[in-house]
Amino acid sequence: MEGTEPVTIGAHATCTDGPAGEVIRVVVDPVVPAVTHIVVEPHHQRIRGRLVPVRLVDATPGEVKLRCTVAEFESLDPAEDTSFVPGTITYAAYGPEQAVFWPHVAKGGKYGSYGDLVTEDSVPVGEVQVRRDDRVHATDGEIGRVQGLVIDRDSYHVTHVLLQEGHLWGRKEVAIPIKAVTSADYGIKVNLSKQQIGDLPQVDIEHPGG
Repeated sequence: MEGTEPVTIGAHATCTDGPAGEVIRVVVDPVVPAVTHIVVEPHHQRIRGRLVPVRLVDATPGEVKLRCTVAEFESLDPAEDTSFVPGTITYAAYGPEQAVFWPHVAKGGKYGSYGDLVTEDSVPVGEVQVRRDDRVHATDGEIGRVQGLVIDRDSYHVTHVLLQEGHLWGRKEVAIPIKAVTSADYGIKVNLSKQQIGDLPQVDIEHPGG
C-alpha cells in the first residue's frame, strides 16, 4: 500500500531519547475519517498513558517512533480521566474535588459507601477509539478482530482496517477498505458480508514481538 503506513495496536513506541511504552488504542475522527491520536501506555507505572497527537508519530511495521523526548511525552495529556462518584454516605461540608481525602467503604459494606474514584478512557469530543481485538461485524455476523489501522502518511486519513479473520485452523489477515466501514462506535461494522471479506487478499502484518 504505497504512501501508507500501518499502526499496529500493541506495537512498541520509542521517543527520540528512549522507550515510551506500548500503543494500546487509536483515536479516530470518524467524519474524515483520520487518526488524530494514539494512546501509549508506559512500561512503568509512574505515569498513566498519554494521548499522543498523530503529528508526532512515525509508524513502521511493528514499531512506532515518536518525534518527542521522554520528558515531552510525559507532559502530554493523560489518556484517562478520573472522577469521583459520591456514594450513599456524604459529608455536606466537602465536595468531590476533595475526594482524595474522603474515607472509603467498599460497596455493599454494612455502612454503605462514601464514594468511588472512577477512571474512564479520555477521548476528544466527537471522536472514537479503536482498540486491538475490537470485534468486527460483517453484514451477516462477527467476522474477526481488529489488529490495527493503515493510514496515509501525509494526511493521516485512515485507508484500511487491519483485520484477523477466520477460525483458529485457517486464520488470515486482511485489510478492509475504510469506505466499507459504517460505524466504529462499539466495535467496527462494515457493509461487506463474511464471504466478501473472506475473498479479500491476505496481507502481511508484522506483529510486535513476532
